[in-house]
Amino acid sequence: MNKEQQETRKKSPVQIRNKKASFEYIFVDKYTAGIVLTGTEIKSIRNGKASLVDSFCTIYKGEVWLQGMTISPYFYGSFSNHESRRQRKLLLTKREIHRLEEDSKQPGFTIVPTLLFIDKNGRAKVDIALAKGKKEYDKRQTLREKQDRREMDRAIKHF
Repeated sequence: MNKEQQETRKKSPVQIRNKKASFEYIFVDKYTAGIVLTGTEIKSIRNGKASLVDSFCTIYKGEVWLQGMTISPYFYGSFSNHESRRQRKLLLTKREIHRLEEDSKQPGFTIVPTLLFIDKNGRAKVDIALAKGKKEYDKRQTLREKQDRREMDRAIKHF
């Protein structure tokens, strides 16, 4: 990921994060993918009405599918409104799909979305990660590190 892409993510008006994923998994490799959406879905995402909680990716017939992502129905949508929890196709290169497919077949690995954002051209993009599940002691260690950082920040603010 280059600096321009990082700046685009920071400036994006919509940044929907999957905070649970960073607690549950160790990210091994990250990719950015486009999403195939309908008109009312992109409007809802631009309003910030989406959630990545409990979502995951599967690979079926050489295509990557995002499952479990919730996009609320568009308020001004009529009969053409979308389903809130349907499967959505992700757009990646064949090389990336092949690499993800091979790596995700190993035991303990999965593909999880980490961030949904709008790029500078107005398109919805999602950052996905090849992830390995954390053990219970890894989760406790993560919580301990987070608590230590908070205490250090508090100590610095008092001085």
